[in-house]
Amino acid sequence: MHRPGRLAWAERKGDPWGAEGGAGRRGSGSGAPSRSPSASSSSSTGLERGAQKCEEEAVAGGEAQQQPLLRGIFRIGKESCDVVLSAERLRWTPIQPERPAGGSGTDLQYQEEHVEMKDVFSVKLKRRRSAGQQKGGLLLGITLFVCLKKEQNKLKDSALNLSNLSEDHCYLWFKYFKEILHGFSSRPKSLKVFVNPSSHKREAARIYHDRVAPLFKLADIRTDLIVTEYEGHALALIKECDLKSFDGVVCVGGDGTASEVAHGILLRAQIDAGRDSNDVLEPVEAQVPLGIIPAGTTNILAHTLNGVQHIITAALNIILGHLQPVDVCSFSSPTKLLRFGFSAMFGFGSRTLAFAEKHRWMPSDQRKFFAGIKTLANLKPEYCELSFLPLMHSQQTAPEKDRKKQERLKSDSQDLWDRIQGPFLNVSIMAIPCLCSMAPRGLAPNTRLNDGSAGLIVVRNTSRPQFVKHLKRYAGIKNQFSFPFVETYTVEAVKVQLRTRKEDCVNEENVGSAEETYPWNVDGDLMEWTSEILVRVHPALICLYGGNADTVDNPKGKCSCL
Repeated sequence: MHRPGRLAWAERKGDPWGAEGGAGRRGSGSGAPSRSPSASSSSSTGLERGAQKCEEEAVAGGEAQQQPLLRGIFRIGKESCDVVLSAERLRWTPIQPERPAGGSGTDLQYQEEHVEMKDVFSVKLKRRRSAGQQKGGLLLGITLFVCLKKEQNKLKDSALNLSNLSEDHCYLWFKYFKEILHGFSSRPKSLKVFVNPSSHKREAARIYHDRVAPLFKLADIRTDLIVTEYEGHALALIKECDLKSFDGVVCVGGDGTASEVAHGILLRAQIDAGRDSNDVLEPVEAQVPLGIIPAGTTNILAHTLNGVQHIITAALNIILGHLQPVDVCSFSSPTKLLRFGFSAMFGFGSRTLAFAEKHRWMPSDQRKFFAGIKTLANLKPEYCELSFLPLMHSQQTAPEKDRKKQERLKSDSQDLWDRIQGPFLNVSIMAIPCLCSMAPRGLAPNTRLNDGSAGLIVVRNTSRPQFVKHLKRYAGIKNQFSFPFVETYTVEAVKVQLRTRKEDCVNEENVGSAEETYPWNVDGDLMEWTSEILVRVHPALICLYGGNADTVDNPKGKCSCL
């Protein structure tokens, strides 16, 4: 498997590669050499008849998915190969030369190779063109663009060249390849793309144009690109945009950009369904999936979805239509919806972010390190009360579980809710594992993408050295929760009531003022909210493009924060 030569182009419509399908088609004998590296014209004709007969037999037997669709001869690399195409895979075996009768020596045994069609994301006709030529040219064969798996969950694009100078032969195979690829219904044909030009050293636009857009174009995906101009611009546009005309939405940026776009998609779904956006007890699922290209200071969402922070891997998962249903949290005050999000922290995590936002003039790595050190130097607890609804374990069916969960959420009975209070250094509420380089096993390693629950991680007040020891455990293999001051719960909902003074934890009448706000870190976005917040987990509320993060191997990483 190798890439096309410098003088060979795979045809593309509307660009110098020129994918014109049958444009410029000639008879197999017109201008073609009398000998080809793969087969003569008569051999190709016989193979085509054989392939058609094979296809008719497969359809008649009702086994078109398992039976070969085509069989022919192509040159792959330096070998002439017997190539067989079915709906699931393309396989080939080098052709063994005939030995003279009575000759000595043993026959070479060639191992069959194959490519799964589900890993092929584009097919083009390959031509040789002279300098300056935009269309036409000598047909050399077919190029398949394939997604290959690498180490550490990474994906890469590669090209497989099938060389044959017979135009009739190549056009027939090209047609079948196209039909198979069109059969993958989850693959997007059109995408709405939002690029945050301010993300991570202002490189997001360059990353998209240089590394992502060429792959989308190669896969024949139409894109409508918008470069955002200010914070909240994407949210405002999505609320006014008709998303039904697109197969998906893609954002290029960090966690803050991804969270803003996801929030906008879910708000738009509530508007289209005629729902009150402040009534989030049973929100409507998102109409379109979301893809995330990691190009920000923090890329936890993309890392969690793909198992690695890698731009090409994220782009290929979008192109191949790899979808993951993901749980989403709603954050609301007693009167209105505040935000949809995947994870949140307050205490140390939110105060570190608030400090970093005040020093955005610093390089991102230095800013995060500086903010962490300064927040540790001024480490102080938050006085609050947490009420949470533990995850209900039962053998009931999914609809019964949903009905019971809604009844529990609507119930005013305090018997169903557990309550803890006191000073806490940090509180995390996470509906996804939150993988990152500083926590390769995840900030909430026991949480899954779509199990209908969130991890509630509470760090009670302790000494600074003990808290630092707890933080360092995230980067290693030891359990970061095996401390007496750390508590973990699996929950369906959490009520947070922050207090201004330690005495308020005892005096129920002195709940924190509704006018006072506190910093929250929601998916890397800084939010200033009042003291009373209700967090609900909504199962599989949105689909995100990504690999199966529950089965990927989490590579070991080094902590860069301490």
